[in-house]
Amino acid sequence: MHVPDGFINAPVSAAAGVVAAGAVAVSLRGARKELDERTAPLAGLVAAFIFAVQMLNFPVAAGTSGHLLGGALAAILVGPYTGVLCVSVVLLMQGILFADGGLTALGVNITVMAVVTTVVAYAVFRGLVKILPRTRRSITVSAFAAALLSVPGAAAAFTLVYAVGGTTDVPIGQVLTAMVGVHVLIGIGEATITALTVGAVIAVRPDLVYGARGLTAPLKLRVNGELVDAPATEPASASASVPVAARSPRKLLLAGLAASLLLAGFVSFYASANPDGLEKVAADKGIDAKVEDHATADSPLADYGVQGITDTRLSGGLAGVIGVGVTVVAGTGVFWAVRRRRSSEAATPTSVPENV
Repeated sequence: MHVPDGFINAPVSAAAGVVAAGAVAVSLRGARKELDERTAPLAGLVAAFIFAVQMLNFPVAAGTSGHLLGGALAAILVGPYTGVLCVSVVLLMQGILFADGGLTALGVNITVMAVVTTVVAYAVFRGLVKILPRTRRSITVSAFAAALLSVPGAAAAFTLVYAVGGTTDVPIGQVLTAMVGVHVLIGIGEATITALTVGAVIAVRPDLVYGARGLTAPLKLRVNGELVDAPATEPASASASVPVAARSPRKLLLAGLAASLLLAGFVSFYASANPDGLEKVAADKGIDAKVEDHATADSPLADYGVQGITDTRLSGGLAGVIGVGVTVVAGTGVFWAVRRRRSSEAATPTSVPENV
């Protein structure tokens, strides 16, 4: 759903840029409460993982493909504010380095793909976890539903933006029907990827999943008619004596990074070559009549290939590995900076007025 230059006129693109900048500013402030010394590097990894999985277009129907948007996944794993930042970092890297998504349309893309998906997904997720039992399975089911609804929600948001600032005269009702219809199918793939990923992380480190906080409650025993905390059992081994929440997330981070590199560097070669949902609708409905060439079309990494390397598989795989590396470095840098800002503010003593 990366909107290229030329789909949306300049005034609306500028307005979307203001909205996106405001959302990012709010998210930077909100992320200070979500990030700590363990989750800051995880957020950088989430951004890199989203970048990698977005390279894996999967077929849906009628010669159309789709790919992960990532807002739901990021919001559930690291929090909604941090989730907006994760997807925004990915979109920025894609637009600048890989000529994917227009630069004048960056505000539109952040608003639709980062803000709308995250807000819709997290609202649905929180609503479901409040009414379902607090179990790992219910968290995974809630993640599936949240991701499923976030994709057509983003498609509807794009249609609204196009209705206001579209550069071609196309019946909006037809655009809405086509966009939402195909993105419901894409949402099924998004939901599957999100649920599997969230479930896998919860299985090994539930303490690191923002949406699963408070999932585990202490065991209660009824004594003389009253519920009391059960006594702690002796650990079976030395490693078990360390609480899960106190353990380093290094193993999870390394495994996630390895998976991201594998997906972007190797599995991406087998991704569907069919146009994605927006590209297909744009071609069918004439939305792309005034599309413009990307400002960085001559980038050495444009179209997810390394310029000068003739072997298609090697070129695409190397571009994917570079993209994962750049995204994890940029994302981790942003999130560590946000985390340090929180720490510095917490360490600053508040002034107390003297009694007169």
